[in-house]
This record gives sequence, C-alpha cells and structure tokens, in this order.
Amino acid sequence: MNQIKLEQALKQFFMEDIGDNDLSSDAIFSENDRGSGVIKAKQSGVFCGENVVKTAFSMLNPNLEVHMFVKDGHELTAGEEIAVIKGSIRSILQGERVVLNLLQRMSGIATLTKQAVLTLNSTHTKICDTRKTTPGLRMFEKYAVRIGGGYNHRFGLYDGVMIKDNHIAFCGSITKAVERVRNRVGHMVKIEVEVETEEQLKEAISVHPDIIMFDNCPPEQVKKFVDMTPPDIITEASGGITLKNLADYKDTNVDFISLGFITHSAPSIDISLSFSGRNEL
Repeated sequence: MNQIKLEQALKQFFMEDIGDNDLSSDAIFSENDRGSGVIKAKQSGVFCGENVVKTAFSMLNPNLEVHMFVKDGHELTAGEEIAVIKGSIRSILQGERVVLNLLQRMSGIATLTKQAVLTLNSTHTKICDTRKTTPGLRMFEKYAVRIGGGYNHRFGLYDGVMIKDNHIAFCGSITKAVERVRNRVGHMVKIEVEVETEEQLKEAISVHPDIIMFDNCPPEQVKKFVDMTPPDIITEASGGITLKNLADYKDTNVDFISLGFITHSAPSIDISLSFSGRNEL
C-alpha cells in the first residue's frame, strides 16, 4: 500500500471515530496511565494488515511500542497473538476500533481470496478482483486480495479502459467504441472489451483489444471462446462465478477470472484487543 495514502486514510478514519476527543477514555485514564494491549485472532484465517497496525498506532502516539508477531499472509489459528501494543492506555483505546475494523475486513478478504485460489487450483488461470469494493476502502481491500494470492484488476476508471455492455449500447458497436478510445487515450493504456456472444467476440477480435472479457458465460462457452481468441489477446471470465462452480472453470484455459464476491461478500475474521497489564507512572 502507498504509505502516504495509508496515512491520509487513517487520518480520516480517526477523525470520524474520535472527533474532538475520546470522552470515555479521557475521563477514566490520565495521560500517564500506561498498559499493554494484545491483538488476538479469535478464529483461523489469513492475516492481513501488518502495516495498518504499525502506522495507525504510531500516528496516534509515536511513543507507543508496537510489536508484531505475524506478517501479512500468515495463517492464523484461533487464539493466536498477532501483536502487542505498549504505552498510553488512552492512545491504545483511541486506535482500537479503527485498527480492528480494518484488520478484520482485510483478513476476511485475504482468507476468502485464498479459498478461491485453492478451489480453482490452476497453474495457469489467475484469480483477480473487481471494482466491487467498499467506498473508501478500495486500497485496503485490493491489497488484501494480493495477500490472499489473488491479483488486482484496474483500481478505478482512471487506470484502464474497460468497454462494457452499456458503452457498446450507447456507442452503437464494439468497433466504434474501440476506435474512439484509441483516438483519445495514450499507447500505454490497455483496452479491455466485454463480450457475451460469439458474434460480439468475433467483432472484438477484429479490432484486437488487449483483453477480452467473457461475461456471464458457462465453462464450456468460456473454453470455446478462449480457443477462438488469438493467443496474444489476454482472456478473462467474469459474472455468475461462485465458489460452488469455480472449479468448473479450471480447464477452460482462460487467463484471468475476476470475482466480485471476494471483496463485496467476504466475512470478516474475528479479531480482538484485550489488555494484559497496566502500570501508572
């Protein structure tokens, strides 16, 4: 993750949660009250968010000591200690909920992504994400996909051209849409075209985009479309693919399978913070 963007995001998250001050902690504890908080996994999964822990607590109080016991990608077991934070009790409590929310979300996505990768069990086809992410959390969620063994699709509308069904419908044809794009964007920008039928695929091949995505196609149709597509065009399948039918796409030889559910439907991993000791200075 980009460190500057990480710090900017965390600043916004803390402003939202803390506001002007932490009424509870500020009333109960003094500035000199110190203690240790342990972050633990309450269930198994793939851990993600090491730098979130380090950066978040250091932003709140540079005197806090953060000791990580695991790294991103580590397979957690229930009850395993992830990190310990030592120092101001006020600062630890101020950061607790924001940090845990992010760790739980990111670790859940990493866990589900790894499950998808293992379910597909392909040495050729790669699992990737989509733009179906939580507003404000895209950087975190896409990072979690990578930690889980997946790959990232475009990050937004700005870093890649994807000509979808509505673009084609409004423009009139795949050919017209691709021609207009090529007249406007630079040669460094990749162009992807979404198709659903064999007729659309043939038209897409004729204008030779960088990537062709087969939308809502069953495995047998994906395999047929892959065989029809020139090898120098990257192929992608998406739409209607779940954990239940993902393995059916293993032998299609498609290059990428993009899955929205690994971000929009990933269950969070239960992670908590509990105090292990307190001392007053």
